Amino acid sequence: MKKCLTLFIVALVLASCGSNTAIVNSWRDPKITVAQENFKKVLVVALLKDEASRRVTENRIAASNPIFKTSYEYLNETTKNLTQEQKLKILQDEDFDGVITLRLVSAEKETTYVPGSYTGMYYGGFDGLYSGVYGYGFGNWYGMYSPYFYDPGYYQETTSYMVETNVFSLKENKLIWTGTTKSDYVTDLGSTVDAIMQAVVDEMRKDGSLPPKSKI
Repeated sequence: MKKCLTLFIVALVLASCGSNTAIVNSWRDPKITVAQENFKKVLVVALLKDEASRRVTENRIAASNPIFKTSYEYLNETTKNLTQEQKLKILQDEDFDGVITLRLVSAEKETTYVPGSYTGMYYGGFDGLYSGVYGYGFGNWYGMYSPYFYDPGYYQETTSYMVETNVFSLKENKLIWTGTTKSDYVTDLGSTVDAIMQAVVDEMRKDGSLPPKSKI
């Protein structure tokens, strides 16, 4: 039991790439924890409209440990018309005991201005000396210094993503943990998935759903 729990924790703690991802809010069932469930086979479901993004997300998590399985292997075009009960039976027949879902709640674009900055030499030239500049007009003087004088500002557009992560127990057939993360300045889907799962694990440790991180 302890070994399986350790695998679950290690699998969730993926390499964070220093992203701007943080927990906005979370909730856990006070009567049960993720640790108590001792999951051995967990289905990963990325509820994304884009199939490519869904697979990238699920593969990223599933590749971290064999206890995670991608949902597109079990819930796909061949099963989309089945009832909820029939889909649940498929998972039960495959011996799944847990499900993790990720759902994109919102994506908000924001435009910010990045101010310019002075990046070059002082007004007086090298070491404050004017040698070689006397007698020249403004054009020559400015031509000498202009490449170093100012780095202009610019506008940049970033997108913030709100993602809801849920953990379900199939044995109890209930939601046992849920949390929403906000990720800013997203440039890579894979590293963002890593950061979301890291934020989820940190929050679970904080609220007691998972044991504290070992100091060893």
